[in-house]
Amino acid sequence: MNTTRIIARLDIKGPNLVKGVHLEGLRVMGDPKLFAEQYYKDGIDEMIYIDTVASLYGRNSLTEFVNYTAQSIFVPLTVGGGVRTLDDISSLLKAGADKVAINTAAIKNPELIKEAAKKFGSQCIVIYIEAKKVSEFKYECFTDNAREKTGVDVFEWARHVEQLGGGEILLTSVDYEGTGFGFDLQLTKQVAESVSIPVIANGGCGNVNHIGEVILNGKADAVAIASVLHYEKLVNLIKDCATKDYQEGNINYLKDYFKGDALGRRNINPMTIKQIKSYLNEKKIPCRL
Repeated sequence: MNTTRIIARLDIKGPNLVKGVHLEGLRVMGDPKLFAEQYYKDGIDEMIYIDTVASLYGRNSLTEFVNYTAQSIFVPLTVGGGVRTLDDISSLLKAGADKVAINTAAIKNPELIKEAAKKFGSQCIVIYIEAKKVSEFKYECFTDNAREKTGVDVFEWARHVEQLGGGEILLTSVDYEGTGFGFDLQLTKQVAESVSIPVIANGGCGNVNHIGEVILNGKADAVAIASVLHYEKLVNLIKDCATKDYQEGNINYLKDYFKGDALGRRNINPMTIKQIKSYLNEKKIPCRL
């Protein structure tokens, strides 16, 4: 078994880290720099930054943020959102990104994948797939933060992007994303078995057991997680600000989350990177310490 990578996904809107459910209802979590720096200190293997509104404006606005974080965070960094041309890819790589994730532009112009792989190398090109289940055995690719249907079959597309030179697939289950109910194992396994390039599972992680399941049963090569890490960071931020009002993020949203339901239960259990890697070691799943 290959070494499993634990990747932090940070969805960014303007100056803020945001998080939603099914890629919708985005809530402000706080300053993305605070979160990114903490995850690096805690031993994250890689990070993914996604500009959540880039497709609306036709451009990725994370260049300055990427340049800033690349000065102090020394793990592989993937950046996506609004990437449409070879020049866009070049700008992000020059700013400090190691890899660039492409979704909408690749669907509209598959030849972009081949051209990008030829110019920058397949190792730099990540194909971002937003997948929704449309029938019992069929999944469709979506774009623009899952707002736009494409009619493209996920499994056929995964095989095609590998043939074109894509080096990796970031696979997000829109149905499970942000729910904390676990990953879509059927989706992840079928994509992973369709291609020979690495598949990053994303969407639905609520606890460490879900990570083990998607690696062992879903055949994922890596796992990208967000809520479980973000909420752990928020717990500490709120404790640090115990003597004054917490000024980052949507306060009512955070209070509702930490209160849980009538029995105090939550779908998402905050956890640290150290806890995740300790769990993987116990399960004999290789990871980078």
